[in-house]
Amino acid sequence: RITRWVYEHLLDAVQQRLDANPEAMRQRRETVEHPFGTMKARMGATHFLTKTLPKVAAEMALSVLAYNLTRVMNIIGTKRLIAAIAA
Repeated sequence: RITRWVYEHLLDAVQQRLDANPEAMRQRRETVEHPFGTMKARMGATHFLTKTLPKVAAEMALSVLAYNLTRVMNIIGTKRLIAAIAA
């Protein structure tokens, strides 16, 4: 008996779109990999300091939050960020 996952049709549709436009995955990879490389370089995050999935997820969430806050401060400035948070 062969069974399929209930959402297997979605994976098939994604694969068909990628097959039709292979350049899309390259562009996505370039767009997505940059923030992770920047986080590793800026924070020295070569590996996770915690163990177990919930702790690693929390560590990753804090790293992403710090990265995003740094980006916002660089883009709009610290004063505007503080004003937006206070509002």
